[in-house]
Amino acid sequence: MTPLNHNKKSATNNSNGVMLNAYPDSIGTNLNDIVSMLKMPQFENAFSQFYVLPTFFNSDLDRGFSIINYDINEELVSKEDLLALQELNIMLKFDIVLNHLSVASPQFKDIIKNGEQSKFKDFFINWNEFWKGDGDLNEEGIIVPKKEFLDKLFMRKSGLPILKVLFPDGTERPYWNTFYQKITYHKISKVDLQSIQNLSPENSLLICGKINAAIDENQDLQTLDFGNQSEFKEEVLKVVNSNRTYLGQMDVNAKSSLVWEFYEEVLAKVASYGGQILRLDAFAYLHKEVGETNFFNKPGTWDYLEKINQIAKSNNLVLLPEIHAEFGLHLHDEVANEGYSIYDFFLPGLTIHAIEKATNKAIMTWAKEIIAKGFKTVNMLGCHDGIPILDLKGKEVNGVYQKGLLEDEEILEMMDLIIERGGQVKNLYGADGKKTSYYQVNATYFSALGGNEQKLLLARAIQLFMPGIPQIWYLDIFAGANDYDAVIKAGKDGHKEINRTTLSLNDIEEGLKKEVVTKQLDIIRLRNTSNAFLGTVTFEETIEEEINIFWSNEKEYAHLLANLKTLEFSIKYSESGEEKSFQF
Repeated sequence: MTPLNHNKKSATNNSNGVMLNAYPDSIGTNLNDIVSMLKMPQFENAFSQFYVLPTFFNSDLDRGFSIINYDINEELVSKEDLLALQELNIMLKFDIVLNHLSVASPQFKDIIKNGEQSKFKDFFINWNEFWKGDGDLNEEGIIVPKKEFLDKLFMRKSGLPILKVLFPDGTERPYWNTFYQKITYHKISKVDLQSIQNLSPENSLLICGKINAAIDENQDLQTLDFGNQSEFKEEVLKVVNSNRTYLGQMDVNAKSSLVWEFYEEVLAKVASYGGQILRLDAFAYLHKEVGETNFFNKPGTWDYLEKINQIAKSNNLVLLPEIHAEFGLHLHDEVANEGYSIYDFFLPGLTIHAIEKATNKAIMTWAKEIIAKGFKTVNMLGCHDGIPILDLKGKEVNGVYQKGLLEDEEILEMMDLIIERGGQVKNLYGADGKKTSYYQVNATYFSALGGNEQKLLLARAIQLFMPGIPQIWYLDIFAGANDYDAVIKAGKDGHKEINRTTLSLNDIEEGLKKEVVTKQLDIIRLRNTSNAFLGTVTFEETIEEEINIFWSNEKEYAHLLANLKTLEFSIKYSESGEEKSFQF
């Protein structure tokens, strides 16, 4: 990542140091509790950066990635917290969610209120307007794109990516909704139906009972059999729909000048909070065009990215585009070739594969490619999302199959192992609702490794010795296990909560008594403070069952030698000319 003008007395260099990753309330109840943790002596000099997830802002869905506005969420964050992080010399990394905003955003609420008269009418994407002339209207009043267009669309969920929204004139309009949505139907009483002519009080009560039971059972109301009251069905459903509420991540229309004015305001705002790194969430979905996949359309995505970059530069922000795609597609190469840092979404799966199969072949192939191509990376093991799987795959490009980092059989075997250990799978879907590809496995990294503390320590050592900025999920430090209760509590689409357990400050105090925690912090601190990691890295030739990585910078060095079969490893390093070591 491009170095920033920011100094830290004890760390090697802020812009190259270790990055903590957490929600504002991942520890305790708010950001102040994370600050308290970072002030503990055990965390001294452990982190130089903090990627704070977007519940930092006001949001309502997908744990922060459905932004209402980019004002500080005062329930979780205070300006005093930001000053405290600044005093700890910790750089901040924020998200901007380029592709979408919440249905509860001021812009979308204005559309719902004012309809066609709204200033923001074109701020979001009316699905039917977008596909007008390029598809056929179905019985629900939604345009289904022509097959040649529909087959090309890259989908993140089953069915058409839309949310139908009720307008002031009583009509429903479908809006583009690539990611999450939630529609809540509220129970009705006979008072709500009193405007329906010829509907008797007795039948009103019967219909209310039927509707409310269906809502309790999460049934599709359109499929309800009204029996002898079928003549009232259409009017009753209009009443029910008028009382529903929405949550949804609504895709913005980047062809609107108002959207770009909004981006300018947002980037200035996050910079004012002390942000120096800006992660671009879902940017590859922003550019949309009929006849394209609408995932990383070219050259449109590049044009948009350059426009964002110019705004970022004017606010002294460094961009980190986030993109998940098959390795064989080589989009990571293209992003890197444009001068951007890239997320190393390959490392989590490669590290599990290396440890479980006791082979260095795949992970060393990738490590050497990073160096050979000069990639600037941010790497990770666990994160707020899942363990990436799609990213490891090969891909057919222009009729030629481009290899992945692992073979499909190896990926499936690894998935089966993690699922056997309690993980859950997230897939991709076509417009027909059928699965098209696996995407990620949701599990804590500790559970994915079978709850083996030595494996977790070895994985952490490998990550910290790999090229790039190490980003560390808070829960992994404390060897967090899969949280099944949180998944059940979250309900539909709650699989990600398996790896988002909130830890109390007491949990932190108890965790710091465990060797798997303190030993990780020892390696993290070394990576964050040793000048060796500002130098060059060499991947020493060794047998397949070993990993041998050597960092050197003038007189300082750090050396990892690990046996993938026995899981034993050692770290030797120098500090002010004195040789030291860790044995694990």
